[in-house]
Order: sequence, then structure tokens, then C-alpha cells
Amino acid sequence: MSGLFDQELALLRQANLARQRRQVAPLIAPADLSLTDEALRGTTYLINGQPRLSFGSNDYLGLSQHPALIQAAQQAAARYGVGATASPLVCGHSPEHEALEHELAAMVGLPRALYFYAGYAANVGIIPALVGKGDAVFSDALNHACLIDGIRLSRAESHVLPHADLAALESALKASTARRKLVVTDAVFSMDGNVVDAPALLTLCERHDAWLMLDDAHGFGVLGAHGEGTLSYHGMAGIDGVAGAWQGRLDRVIYMATLGKAAGVAGAFVAGEASMVEWVLQKARTYMFATAAPAMIAAPLRVSVGLMRDDAWRRTHLRALQDRLRDGVRQAKLPWALLPSDTAIQPLIIGSNEDALAVMARLDEQGVWVPAIRPPTVPVGTARLRISLSAAHTMAHVDQLCAALAQAAA
Repeated sequence: MSGLFDQELALLRQANLARQRRQVAPLIAPADLSLTDEALRGTTYLINGQPRLSFGSNDYLGLSQHPALIQAAQQAAARYGVGATASPLVCGHSPEHEALEHELAAMVGLPRALYFYAGYAANVGIIPALVGKGDAVFSDALNHACLIDGIRLSRAESHVLPHADLAALESALKASTARRKLVVTDAVFSMDGNVVDAPALLTLCERHDAWLMLDDAHGFGVLGAHGEGTLSYHGMAGIDGVAGAWQGRLDRVIYMATLGKAAGVAGAFVAGEASMVEWVLQKARTYMFATAAPAMIAAPLRVSVGLMRDDAWRRTHLRALQDRLRDGVRQAKLPWALLPSDTAIQPLIIGSNEDALAVMARLDEQGVWVPAIRPPTVPVGTARLRISLSAAHTMAHVDQLCAALAQAAA
């Protein structure tokens, strides 16, 4: 048996598709950072023991090492302990979890929210809770793996449609005779950085009596006037409530977002019409049969939601970093192109797996860490460097990255 795995692993390596874990730790422990070290917070790490300026994390707002979040986690651990001890439906749902759910619902302007311990678990639980045999799911070809797995687990009829092709989606919805129809899509595509046309999708769902599920893992905290995410970005809903034109129209929206990226901690939530959320609570196996995240996770998330809402400078700075990067890449006249993106995700398309790994290695030699992303995460022939910007980065950090890219291309 081991010989079989050896052969398969050898094939992965030959195709430049083998993955490698790296040990990652902050260069300086967050508790030891002073105000003069602020530029190191959430940007500079020891990667396999070597200091590197990192553009690889999803810590888009730079909150993962924020002192207020760390303090909230410590206080909650002292109050509740370090484990939840059981599922939320047994004894794992603390006052911190309850308050967090109310605050998340208010943040996105939807009636109710339900917290899950992980984003992957949320999606593979939500979709089978909503649809099953006799139903149909319509999925964008570039959807994240957890959405794909959730669809498979549901055993509903699956329709995989070309990326962002509204005409193809309408045709498929019109032809379907399924009992229930669910359109599932990333709100911000994790490897491309483009934002879905949520208003157009909801209009199609209304026309063909379908539900719309948005996975806003990479939009929540980053997009919208207060970081409320993609619905706010499109002027549909947010802290100020549902926009007038969308009153009474969001009851068919299932909104999901993760809390381990811009929020800086861990977990995810689903929000929407109250009875839908209650149904997910009653039926999602990954909610019912898994130990809850501890209160020491929920407590810092409550602080994070407040910072996302109130610290508008983080998003303003993030947009300025995006502009600086795009200007720097343009001036460097690189042989590779950045995909258009209005988000913290800035993909630099390289092409082959081998070339992407080589560019990543050249940057690493210069003390800059940007991960190479290869199939099956992205389509064959589109291997890329996924540059992730954070509000913790400075303009000088982005300039350092651009200089390293220019040197890597020389």
C-alpha cells in the first residue's frame, strides 16, 4: 500500500503540484510589540525560522494581533475556560456566542445570524440543510472547495456554470423543474479577487423562484461602508439596514461569511431570514454534531466586529495599498499581469506551475513571502502569486514587494 502512495506522491512532485507546510510565527510575539514595532505587527514573520515580509495571509484588516482582541481572548479564557466542552445545542453556547450572533446580524443588516466554528464546516452544513434529492443547485465554476463539497453532500442535482455567466445561469434556472433551486456563489472569488454581481443574481433568483447563497469570506470586513461586506458594497444592506430598493427582497438571500480572515480570529456565520437560520440550526449536521468553538474565540470576535465597524481608516489604507501596488507593478514593467481586483486579493498571473514556484523562490531569497497558487485551486495554466494585502502593511512594505518582483523578473 505504501508503494502506491509513493508513486502518487512522485507524480505530484513531477507536476510541481506537491504542497509543503511551513512553520510560521510572528517575528516578535504580539505581547512584546511596542508602538515603535507597530510596522511588524501582522506583517513580518519567521517562516521556517527565517524572517520574511509576508503577503500570504488573509488578515486583511491587520486585526489578528490586535492587543484588544488578545486581551478579550485572555479574559474570556479566565472566565469560561479554554474549551466549549460540547456542541452548541448541548452546553457549548455561551453568553459570548449569543451576543456575537446578535452583533453580526446587526452588522450585516439581516434579521438573524448563526455562528459556526469554521467556514468550511458552515458551508458543508448549510447547503445540505437547505436542499437535497429532488432539488437543484447552480454553482459558479470558480466556487471554493467547501461550497463544492457542500453541494455534493446535499445530493441535489448540480449545475456547474461558467464563471460569472449570468446568461448561462438564467438559461439553467429557466430550464429547471426542480422543487427547490439554490444559486451558490463566492461573493469575492478567493483566487481572482473579483466581486460578484449580487443585484443581478438576486434579480434572476426572484424571476425564477430560487434562493441565493453568497459566501462572503473575502468581502466581509473589507467591502462596504463599514465593512459589512458585499451586500453593502452593492448598496443592498448593512449597518443602516436594508436599502429601500431591496426592502422585502432579501428574504431569499442566505448570507455566509468567515471570521478568520478580515475579522482576524476564527469561525464563520450564516445570516438571513430568521426561520431560515433556525432551520439551519436544527438541521446542519456540522452545527449539531460538532463541539462549539470556545468562548475565548467568540469574545475577541465581538471586539473585532466593533473595530471593523468603527475603524474606517483600515479600509481606506487598504485601498491606498492596492493603488500603490498596481502603480508599482505597472512601473516595473513586469512580464506578468495583475488581475483586476477591487479587494485585498491581488493575483499576479504567472502561467506554469514551475514558473510560479520559481518566482516565489526568488522573492523568498529577497526576504519577501508570497505563496504560489497552483491547480486544482486555480485552472491549469493560470498558476499565480496570490498577493494578499493587509491594513497592517505600510507603503514601504508594498514598495519592497514591487522591488523584489522587479528583481525576480530580471
